[in-house]
Amino acid sequence: MKTILIFMDTLNRHMLRVYNPEAKAVTPNIDRLAEKSMVFDKHFIGSAPCMPARRDILTGRLNFLERGWGPVEPYDVTLPQLLRAQGVFTHITTDHSHYTSIGGEGYMQQYDTWDFNRGQETDVWESRLEEPPAPRSYLGRVGRQYQWNRQHYKTDGDRPTPRTFASAVKWLKNNEDRDDYFLTVEAFDPHEPFDASEEFKAMYPDSFDTFYEWPRYDALNEQETPEAVEHLRNQYCATLSMADKWLGKLLDEMDRQDLWEDTLVIFTSDHGHMLGEHGVTGKNRYHAWNEMSRIPLFIHLPGGRNAGERAEGVTQNIDLFPTILEYFSREKEERMERAQRRKEQDKKNLAGRMFIPSDWSMPVQGRSLWPLLNREKEKIRDYAIYGWFGKPVNITDGEYTYFRAAANDKNAPLYLYAAGLTSFEQYLGCNLPGEDICAGYFLKNVPMPVFRIDMSRKTPEKPSMGLGENRLYRISHDPGQLHPLTDPLLEEKYCQALIKTMKEHDAPEEQFERLGLI
Repeated sequence: MKTILIFMDTLNRHMLRVYNPEAKAVTPNIDRLAEKSMVFDKHFIGSAPCMPARRDILTGRLNFLERGWGPVEPYDVTLPQLLRAQGVFTHITTDHSHYTSIGGEGYMQQYDTWDFNRGQETDVWESRLEEPPAPRSYLGRVGRQYQWNRQHYKTDGDRPTPRTFASAVKWLKNNEDRDDYFLTVEAFDPHEPFDASEEFKAMYPDSFDTFYEWPRYDALNEQETPEAVEHLRNQYCATLSMADKWLGKLLDEMDRQDLWEDTLVIFTSDHGHMLGEHGVTGKNRYHAWNEMSRIPLFIHLPGGRNAGERAEGVTQNIDLFPTILEYFSREKEERMERAQRRKEQDKKNLAGRMFIPSDWSMPVQGRSLWPLLNREKEKIRDYAIYGWFGKPVNITDGEYTYFRAAANDKNAPLYLYAAGLTSFEQYLGCNLPGEDICAGYFLKNVPMPVFRIDMSRKTPEKPSMGLGENRLYRISHDPGQLHPLTDPLLEEKYCQALIKTMKEHDAPEEQFERLGLI
């Protein structure tokens, strides 16, 4: 049994023709994969952005109610760990540079082997003391490190995402005719900076002549005109089309090996990106608009069963954990016997062996997608909750979305719970007053002490970008979330649903108080 998980960062659902027939982006290979797959129409993020989304997938649990960006925790029981214990070989190839930065510890190390392709975004790859070549004028950001990294890129094939897909092709060739593996192919593109080679930029011509490929995370300013925003979208589309070309090479190799007959293939993303919608660019600082939170999901079943069909139930990336685990469990006993024979042949090779506690486990919050894939049910949950740590908590049933904001300007009470005290390129807990950090058995189902850090604001501060306002939308009629509703009875319904669903996800008690739900 084989599974390939293909993961493209920052992939905007509405930029794909399988979801939006009028989409500008040219993605024949994403379209080709969708034709071989069941397409999920109501798939939402869980935790965002990058690392929280990946921890969701690896653990089958929501991250954002307990902490933000951070490492794999020592108490996490991960999907690769469990698969390895069952005799499944696991490998990841990626150019996601945050895996090697502070705050990204432990993710790649969950796998038997991993391949990291250098050069994306802030990856400290090319080492120079002098200042790099840079445009004289620009909009958005220009990153010093990336300006040096990009000096390596003469063709599209030199760039990190194409190298990641090429690495996956090489791995499949090296392991042709092998069985019992879980391959994760994780491409950073089309994440910013939106840097594609000229042949792909030429597919989306415009007359805007200012350098603009790395948007700010803020409201549009007077320089970010409609023409500038259109150019930014073109740069995004060019980067997406470049990634799509190299995805095609992976699909070609799967064709050559006829892997479609006996391989489960999953394609998704972590979140989207605002490209001028709602008057903003970037992510993280706004309400969880659909552009960021409603993401693509295709699943190809071995033999092409149910290819081209659509699934309408509400799903999330935490559902991939139980779905993949259930798939591999079908031949568990035979595979473990084979694994035991391999282990006996190579007892001296202890590299990468991982201890999996036998006396405890973390309850999985995701739901298996097999009832939808097998057409046994139309839905596996009534509601999905999602968001960013410390921001509004959001809920949807696929018909409406409700954004529940903090009830006070201190965003209090708010605590971060962690054993691993790192976050986005920083360490946590240093220089804090003693009353702001302590340790104890605070988390349900976690059999060890964790740190608790007070993250609430010390002085009241009105939230920016409308984050202090509750919002209700009927997304079945208003997918762009342009027309907020005023309906106290409906809002109360979603408040009660939010309370119930947060409890199901082991939300810390103070989260209910922070949101004014008690």
